[in-house]
Amino acid sequence: MIIIIFFIAVWYLSLFSQTFFQHRYAAHKAFTMSKGWERFFFIVTYITQGSSYMSPKAYGIMHRLHHAHTDTALDPHSPANYSNMFSMMWGTRNIYQRILKNKEQLEPQYSKNLPEWEWFDRFANSAFSRLLWVAIYIWFFVTFSTHPWQYLLLPVVISMGAFHGAIVNWFAHKYGYINFRLKNTSMNLLFVDVLMLGESYHNNHHKHPSSVNFGQRWFEIDPVYYVIRMLSYIKVIKLVGKSEKPA
Repeated sequence: MIIIIFFIAVWYLSLFSQTFFQHRYAAHKAFTMSKGWERFFFIVTYITQGSSYMSPKAYGIMHRLHHAHTDTALDPHSPANYSNMFSMMWGTRNIYQRILKNKEQLEPQYSKNLPEWEWFDRFANSAFSRLLWVAIYIWFFVTFSTHPWQYLLLPVVISMGAFHGAIVNWFAHKYGYINFRLKNTSMNLLFVDVLMLGESYHNNHHKHPSSVNFGQRWFEIDPVYYVIRMLSYIKVIKLVGKSEKPA
């Protein structure tokens, strides 16, 4: 039971950091925050994502490329460019590494106004940091696992961010329904998205990328939107312009 609770906690905490800090804040600037709060969420993201931590700056660049070149050869993670989900995950990882190490030729707009904490990102993306987290996860599973099948969850925990990305970037470009006819294959994967915290409303997001609310219809619940509203209310963040509603 402890392993299941741990898996669920890592799933949602890691996913929250991705959708709140790396996606809606870093990539799209749907809201602003002070430098102090930005550093706080850098640390929260590192703790919650562990071995699958991604630099908010590199993530932001890669995601902006996805929006600019969706479903083309320049898209960092389109199913159109890969034969299966796992090859897409590996290809995405390689592009991320090139961006992280400044080996990718980029136009200025893709790297503009992104959160930066150079030494922290260097440590968090180091082999030492990733292996340390892997060791912690292995220790936890060895200590608390009660059935051999629970070890099947260990690889997912270790590469949690990659699995989150694959669910949206693979399945939400192949299956689901659409609210908006766009010049790409983005779809809304789930009707009520409590599994991916709103991230599966991919068609909505491609239509209104700067909106903090990924849901558009009455049944499309985006749990993170309500967290954002609360954080805005207590002045941790500030919503930008009309980011709450589609333009």
